[in-house]
Amino acid sequence: MSKTPQAIRGTQDIFGPDAEAFAFVTGTFERVRKLYRFRRAEMPVFEKTEVFSRAIGETTDVVSKEMYSFEDRGGDSLTLRPEFTAGIARAYLSNGWQQHAPLKLATHGPLFRYERPQKGRYRQFHQIDAEIIGAAEPQADVELLAFADQLLKELGITGVTLHLNTLGDGDSREAWRAALVEYFQAVRGELSEDSQERLEKNPLRILDSKDRRDQKFVADAPKIDQFLSDEARAFFDAVTSGLDAAGVKWQRAESLVRGLDYYRHTAFEFIPDEGSEAAGKLGSQSTILGGGRYDGLMESLGGAATPAVGWAAGIERLAMLVPEKAEAPADVIVVVEDDAVMSDAIAALGKLRAAGMSGELLASGSPRKRFDKAVKAEPRGILAFSQRDGETSSRIKADESVTADIERALA
Repeated sequence: MSKTPQAIRGTQDIFGPDAEAFAFVTGTFERVRKLYRFRRAEMPVFEKTEVFSRAIGETTDVVSKEMYSFEDRGGDSLTLRPEFTAGIARAYLSNGWQQHAPLKLATHGPLFRYERPQKGRYRQFHQIDAEIIGAAEPQADVELLAFADQLLKELGITGVTLHLNTLGDGDSREAWRAALVEYFQAVRGELSEDSQERLEKNPLRILDSKDRRDQKFVADAPKIDQFLSDEARAFFDAVTSGLDAAGVKWQRAESLVRGLDYYRHTAFEFIPDEGSEAAGKLGSQSTILGGGRYDGLMESLGGAATPAVGWAAGIERLAMLVPEKAEAPADVIVVVEDDAVMSDAIAALGKLRAAGMSGELLASGSPRKRFDKAVKAEPRGILAFSQRDGETSSRIKADESVTADIERALA
């Protein structure tokens, strides 16, 4: 007898309350994105490998270690998407979506990274994603962050704060980068091995290192505010004042960075507060939702310079934080107490569903026990069909309002 196949490590089968929580996250996301007038988009689950290597960077861990890449029968190198933004940027350029700019897009679905599975993180995982492309104004950042803040509130996730920083414009960032290289070069031998490598490739990433060997130097490292141009400072001031006006609470996080060169201005993460329920479930350093402004990305894919800002959040992590969700009881269970009236019961169930009531047909097992079985399921109402003297009869067990709804649907 052959052995039953098991799920691949780092994947999951979602069912029951977990599936209801997952659906609650995506359903709430869809509802809120409509309030903010973000348009739905769908992209392929795989792209040419160069889309990600050019957009994310050849030297990043994602490209060098974590991507699921393969050669198809035509000899092309393809990659299962490890994130949404690169594919969205490719779609924006290749489909002529520039005509819709500024374009507000939202999507959700599976992503793939070959990394060590851990709590709330899988090799096939799912994200929600929102982007505004073609808007250079700081109001776009405010709009996007207000969307994220309202989404978390409507999911019932509390004890989370928006951490916010600016990376400045291109000139500001380059001046800051040079100062960081000079500063960390002086203590290079005392840095962690990872940060010694980052010093050559990505010095900004040293600022968010969790290694204690690095952290003792981070506090005194040069700050971006020392290098901000007047324009970059005004941009960040407009973002923070806009967030205040929108009622979005935030705190400055000077060590929050984005390592890739095409990131500009706003960088942000929603992080659980220390001691909060969310921190207890995920850890106080876990990012629930994060993103930033990436004004230089389109150029890396061969397009014209295009301002853009976006965020993403893991559905699995959000589902762990929402209030527990159980499957809602049926509005009506239609019970067939005599198989001779099966057609009448099926017809009635169709009318109930057409009227917007959720329903199930109970027609298995002993006919005499079906009604009691329906009672134990605790639906809002029960509609039972039987046969008496050759005629079909029915009865309703429900409160007055549900009874009235059933009778209207069947009329």
